[in-house]
Amino acid sequence: IVGAGSSLPRSSWPRMDDCGSRSRCSPTLCSSLRPGYPCGNITMSEAPRAETFVFLDLEATGLPSMEPEIAELSLFAVHRSSLENLERDESGAPVLPRVLDKLTLCMCPERPFTAKASEITGLSSEGLARCGKAGFDGAVVRMLQAFLSRQAGPICLVAHNGFDYDFPLLCAELRRLGARLPRDTVCLDTLPALRGLDRAHSHGTRARGRQGYSLGSLFHRYFQAEPSAAHSAEGDVHTLLLIFLHRATELLAWADEQARGWAHIEPMYLPPDDPSLEA
Repeated sequence: IVGAGSSLPRSSWPRMDDCGSRSRCSPTLCSSLRPGYPCGNITMSEAPRAETFVFLDLEATGLPSMEPEIAELSLFAVHRSSLENLERDESGAPVLPRVLDKLTLCMCPERPFTAKASEITGLSSEGLARCGKAGFDGAVVRMLQAFLSRQAGPICLVAHNGFDYDFPLLCAELRRLGARLPRDTVCLDTLPALRGLDRAHSHGTRARGRQGYSLGSLFHRYFQAEPSAAHSAEGDVHTLLLIFLHRATELLAWADEQARGWAHIEPMYLPPDDPSLEA
């Protein structure tokens, strides 16, 4: 992530040559275009093969129509080799890779929680403020920057229902702070991916409607158990990763073919002072 008071020296920033291509670039930095603007147009067919998969979940103050703010986020970073060479328990079920980086942060949003969001997540503005949590600010960006810079790139962000919620909301929060993700970052939404795989391969796990592909429904279908710590960001990322491991070979192939470039992710909403609102 670049922007929001980045502490990285300018000598490590990428440089654009006359034709617009990168003449030098760290795999964890994007191009030096102005903050808030796309960092290149990576199409799905041009998306790089990801070396690290960063599983992501957000808890927020409400639904998209409420212009929510992030109150908790969690990321688990797993190298591709761990997803290709699964570890299993005595029953043959996949277990979390031994080499696994985690980052979980709580933050106090300016917008109030809806009653339903607070009930589901167990979070409240009062509780977060009482614990002295600041909002999604430059310090959060720098922590995300440091976390991602430790991962082998290119990076693929993975979220469940990510295209409709997690990715646009993260994009909105980053844009507000003038920050952005590395140019070669791609995204995978496991909700349409798993639906597509089931349609294509007739696994017999198809269910009617969105409910059949919720994290809880998928976890119960694959493991005949209920997930733990549902609707906490870290608990949901743990569940998402186990679901991914259950279909790892198929989902890795899906990501290689159909991951979406971060430049194609639109913010859920625009901050009040965004230049595009003046058009």
